[in-house]
Amino acid sequence: MARKTPLVLLPGLLCDAALWHGQIAGLADVAESSVADLTRDDSLMAMARRVLQAAPPQFALAGLSMGGYCAFEVMRQAPERVLRLALLDTGARADTPEQMSRRRGLIELAEKGEFKGVTPRLLPLLVHPDRLKEKELVGAVMTMAERIGKDAFLRQQKAIMGRIDSRPSLANIKCPTLVLCGREDVLTPRALAEEIAAFIPGARLDLIDHCGHLSAMERPEAVTAELRQWLTD
Repeated sequence: MARKTPLVLLPGLLCDAALWHGQIAGLADVAESSVADLTRDDSLMAMARRVLQAAPPQFALAGLSMGGYCAFEVMRQAPERVLRLALLDTGARADTPEQMSRRRGLIELAEKGEFKGVTPRLLPLLVHPDRLKEKELVGAVMTMAERIGKDAFLRQQKAIMGRIDSRPSLANIKCPTLVLCGREDVLTPRALAEEIAAFIPGARLDLIDHCGHLSAMERPEAVTAELRQWLTD
């Protein structure tokens, strides 16, 4: 029986293991999956250190959105430990002034006690517009955000706002790398995925059709198929 690859999964903002439910189940025959806790720290450096402390000596690493930002930091801290890298619906640039302004607005809402108002505001950015009326998907996203809670949300936003431009370090990534993006992702659009793939030597770029930002939840079977190929090539 072939040995399973240790796979560390990094969730996005306001996400937990539910984000990766389809992949954990769908890859169970080839991967020993674990989901990192990115709720306890307010910097990406600290998040990455916590990931590395909990991870096996060597592992495959997949991160979506904020999880991708953390993955870049893991690659700066301990590239020799990462066997394969998958970057889903993420970007390598620092925040633009517009993004900073939007984050501050959401932080202000949360601090005023209106945390439940955050996720409905974000939903059109998170899933394909055709799926906004799908109660099961939307309910899962909102319930996941409620589990993360206000305090962790504020820590995560602080970490995201403090991130550096990762583009200068992308050329140093030497492990097999998959860059994946929902074709209709408006939060981290395909141009950012194309940029990452162009900077990382030998990276493979895949676009998931009819899919927004939360690709792992929106199109679990398609994403799982891409990750299976990445793990087993």
